[in-house]
Amino acid sequence: MIQLALAGGAHIHTPAFIKTIKGRAEISVKWVWDHDLDRAARCAGELGAKVASRADEIWTDDSVRGVIICSETNRHEELVLPAAAARKHLFVEKPLGMGSADAGRMAGAIQDAKVMFHTGYFMRGTPAMRFLRDQISAGHFGKIHRLRGSVCHRGALAGWFDTDWRWMADPKQAGCGAYGDLGTHSLDLLLWLMNETPVQSCIATVNVGTGRYGDCDELGEGILKLTDGTIATLSAGWVDLANPLSLLISGTEGHAAILNDQLYFQSNKVPGANGTEPWTRLPEPINAGIDVFFDALEGKPAALVPVKEAAYRNVVFEALYESSRGGRWTVPGNVPR
Repeated sequence: MIQLALAGGAHIHTPAFIKTIKGRAEISVKWVWDHDLDRAARCAGELGAKVASRADEIWTDDSVRGVIICSETNRHEELVLPAAAARKHLFVEKPLGMGSADAGRMAGAIQDAKVMFHTGYFMRGTPAMRFLRDQISAGHFGKIHRLRGSVCHRGALAGWFDTDWRWMADPKQAGCGAYGDLGTHSLDLLLWLMNETPVQSCIATVNVGTGRYGDCDELGEGILKLTDGTIATLSAGWVDLANPLSLLISGTEGHAAILNDQLYFQSNKVPGANGTEPWTRLPEPINAGIDVFFDALEGKPAALVPVKEAAYRNVVFEALYESSRGGRWTVPGNVPR
């Protein structure tokens, strides 16, 4: 049995993670810590775990191999640094940090400790995304000129963040609003599809939308110019009843669109890829969420997200928000140490 700890249960994905843990025969949670003692007790009760009165009870317990961090984002660093120092493997919910500085410090500590890391970019495992990445790598799109990613839902319209998850609509605790919260998934996919080609410059605008959560942004649009000249656009929001066009890729030899969860693929280099009917010759889905972390702990093949990639998403979104405030193109830096 592999024993873990849960440090913070604030994230909206925590209930789903608890359900997943309970379905994994080789995984158990020994400790739960949260600054909110009632929340810690609830999570511990569901997991059959003990409540830690101090987080360092977890770091000093040699039987705990890894830690799942689902706290408010502004508490990540105070949990990640001692966990890494104690050589605990880490799953940290996205975004990794509040911005580039704390994300860089955490990435450095995790790399120095040589522990396993994963985060919640679960969309990498979908059959369509795996297929498209392979097609790009094989050159079947030719030179890609344009990308568009969109991740939107109706969270603000439906009041998803009114009660238990209210902190997620408070940028002082979350580090961002809707644009960063959902947009980081789309940014991750765009950079992952393009083999981590860096962002040369970017510009964005964000808006409050309904005003349900004060001055927290509820939607945003951005443009990114990659260092190879590719132009990418990035949309995200909590004020959308639908998100029909989630991805578009346009190249000199190929084109792809995901429309209403159906992939339409055209390529001059792939027989039968005429783009008129949904493309169904796709690989099987693979684990890409928290199950990947558990697979890795169990010694199974697992496509973990490198921590430097997770930190770079913070770097780019910090630049996107800065550009929105200043109304000008901004140049993202590198992951700081």
